[in-house]
Amino acid sequence: MNIQNLNTKDSDFWAKLDDLLAWDSVSDQGVFDTVNGILQDVKKRGDEAVIEYTNTFDRMDVSEMQELEIPKQRLQQALENIPVEQREALEKAAARVKSYAEHQKMESWSYTEADGTVLGQQVTALDRAGLYVPGGKAAYPSSVLMNAIPAKVAGVAELIMVVPTPAGEVNELVFAAAAISGVDRVFAIGGAQAVAALAYGTETIPQVDKVVGPGNIYVATAKRMVYGTVGIDMIAGPSEILVVCDGKTDPDWIAMDLFSQAEHDEDAQAILLSADADFIAKVQTSIEQQIKTMPRAEIITASLQGRGAIIQASDMEDAIKIANYIAPEHLELSLENAAEVAKQIRHAGAIFMGRYTAEALGDYCAGPNHVLPTSRTARFSSPLGVYDFQKRSSLIGCSPEGASELGKIASILAHGEGLTAHARSAEYRIK
Repeated sequence: MNIQNLNTKDSDFWAKLDDLLAWDSVSDQGVFDTVNGILQDVKKRGDEAVIEYTNTFDRMDVSEMQELEIPKQRLQQALENIPVEQREALEKAAARVKSYAEHQKMESWSYTEADGTVLGQQVTALDRAGLYVPGGKAAYPSSVLMNAIPAKVAGVAELIMVVPTPAGEVNELVFAAAAISGVDRVFAIGGAQAVAALAYGTETIPQVDKVVGPGNIYVATAKRMVYGTVGIDMIAGPSEILVVCDGKTDPDWIAMDLFSQAEHDEDAQAILLSADADFIAKVQTSIEQQIKTMPRAEIITASLQGRGAIIQASDMEDAIKIANYIAPEHLELSLENAAEVAKQIRHAGAIFMGRYTAEALGDYCAGPNHVLPTSRTARFSSPLGVYDFQKRSSLIGCSPEGASELGKIASILAHGEGLTAHARSAEYRIK
């Protein structure tokens, strides 16, 4: 397999690395125009527009929105009817995600100054959140757990899920995951029209405060365009993994770890970073052998040859520098002293420490969220969490003494800015 090989000692290494990492997630004009038209139409015509787009794009035949709402008993039925091992796996994964999420919950706080002035922060949950879930064959029940459970732990009162059911095709595991996660309402709609319905509200679907969840380019573009009317989680690019290995892990394990991300789609990115040239050669041999056993071999091959890479570093210090620059979505530290090395990592969506910690465990059941920043955005953003469904309000309560002292400061600064009313408002409280 022709995977790009880079060496940090090469003079053009950084230029080649930048080319490798480059990803343009911006929609073309055609997608932008299509999405904009759908958004405006749904905003104007509500349910009627959503029904028309659903019938057209998802090959459905419905006449009213009530037909597109999935009853709660249908979700529960899916949970009861799936194979026992699948139900148990979903329940165990959900319990772990919830346990981890509960550690993230922020609480209100305040303190009182000597003069009696109270300062603090009040934390409240969003009233309503919308969860977009891809439908049909490309359905991911794990995404339901990862998006819905933190919202519920945060205290979101109403969680509305939208999931397309093209030609009536449903995924029972997705419905079961919705039942386990406590989703309140589910609508069988998708695409930009679903994002528009959540963002603006219709006669049937109430407006939400935030839209989260993955989707195709039309969904991502719609989320980008409604931001400001509602909040969004992030605009995610293709899935990524960077494996940093000291050469002592089984090469077959590492090859399969790379495959685990490459099999998502042709644009996914899998990179191996090691200072051990002999080990790199062994991994390459394993890739050639194991690809023959993969059901999604064609996708994996396209991903590895198009956006994958094997990078040889000078030493571990060099490797850590490169890892921080790449700022990957998933970072596997397949090392002897992974926990110590992790302390030197500043930019990564999730850090998997040690040879036995496969990234795939994080996708499903480890506990931390699998909704992670991609395309180097881990430099400034974080995984989805409970905090994304909570808001913070500042608390300020002045005592008469406090108002007098603060008023003197505010008056001087307000006059300095030429804002007389500000100054006088503060001055009225000065003793």
